Amino acid sequence: MTTYFLGIAGAGMSALASILVSEGCAVAGSDDGVFPPVSTYLDALGVPYHVGFDPALIPPDVETAVIGSSAKLSLADNLELAELARRGVPLLSFPEFLGRHTAGRDTVCVAGSFGKSSVTALLAVILSEAGGDPGYFIGAVPLDLPLTGRGGTDSVFVMEGDEYIVGGEDHRSKFLLYDPGSLLITSLIHDHVNVFPTMADYEAPFAELIAGLDPGALLVCAHPFEALHRLTAGRRVVWYGREACPGYFARNVVIGEITRFDLVTPAGTRIPLETELLGLHNIENIVGAAALLLERGDVTIEGLQRGVRRFRGVARRLDKKTTAATVPAYEGFGSSYEKARSAIEAILLHFSHRPCVVVFEPHTFSWRDPAALPWYDTVFEGVARVLLLPPPTHGAGQTQSTQDQIAARIAAAGVSVTTVAGAPAVLENLAATLTGEEVVLLLSSGPLDGLPVSLPPLLETSFAP
Repeated sequence: MTTYFLGIAGAGMSALASILVSEGCAVAGSDDGVFPPVSTYLDALGVPYHVGFDPALIPPDVETAVIGSSAKLSLADNLELAELARRGVPLLSFPEFLGRHTAGRDTVCVAGSFGKSSVTALLAVILSEAGGDPGYFIGAVPLDLPLTGRGGTDSVFVMEGDEYIVGGEDHRSKFLLYDPGSLLITSLIHDHVNVFPTMADYEAPFAELIAGLDPGALLVCAHPFEALHRLTAGRRVVWYGREACPGYFARNVVIGEITRFDLVTPAGTRIPLETELLGLHNIENIVGAAALLLERGDVTIEGLQRGVRRFRGVARRLDKKTTAATVPAYEGFGSSYEKARSAIEAILLHFSHRPCVVVFEPHTFSWRDPAALPWYDTVFEGVARVLLLPPPTHGAGQTQSTQDQIAARIAAAGVSVTTVAGAPAVLENLAATLTGEEVVLLLSSGPLDGLPVSLPPLLETSFAP
């Protein structure tokens, strides 16, 4: 019997499909557009899919259908969905399916406004490096694992828990459909303003997630976030942070190509760790992952050290795009102010001697919202100059900020900014203006008009060692 994915090209959908494939299940699907890297990923898995929604192409033996959250996936508009309903096939969202599929496992959920993809991948890598075979579900592409989702043979299953809503008709946060035995919350700041207009709206599903934990469940939280202290009042919490706190924290941080620091445990034990990840935020991610695994007793100190040293991160989270250019280029995931600022601060920290050139695409609704224009007053602080791509128009309302309005706000903050129409203009500008002393940061949650692919060859050719 086949599990059919309607909207298979989404990050969560393709990760869930890969879990089933790893368990030997038959999977097929469709979407209105399937492009690299998802198309390449599905092809490598051997998953059959088709572009467009043609009821005649639905396999005859579909047992269950997993329905994506695309606006085009409604009974009124989608002929495949209507046919599946006519057949009486059970229709589930991917968090519904994932929650049911992992019921009975020793589930570890990683939630938070930012850092959850990196921490989930880090946990899976450390457990694998320690000789385990964990199941995992990651909403991004890990650089050290072959899949974004895998069933595994161990009882433990590590899953990224997204606070975003299931879909247009189901406003529950996705992580509320899971039943974690252990919960790690990496951060809590206002995000996704299009569906959570106020901070109280945003906090509500986190409060529900915490309240739903069994009394004896392990709860690990990042200490710097005031909201987490309020929402966890009355529960036992294992705290962690980059700075000293009543829990796990980092000491003796030495930044370099390989960053070194001591992990301090609540008992005062110091564990030396090394990482090639950039940025202080990644040190905090490592401390959080270590706190959870050591509290659970999943790894030895030696296994923790090996896994942290091996971990190279996830795609688009400050992964290096160049290999030999004297002008290095990195790609960061800039879906919110905090994520963008963390990426910028990491580059400024590790390349303090180089002018930082940021190519920025205001892709998410948050960046395009006029109410978010104050973000541009400080987000590029310390940057030498910004090349600003136009905001996309998908889902845009009447009040979307224009490229010129955003550029004016950046310029008013004292940062040099140039508006560009697309990738060709970016490449032309950089070819004409780079001196060889800079570092380039590509920053967006969108496709950046293909620049992660087209920029590295330019830099490798123009600035060869």
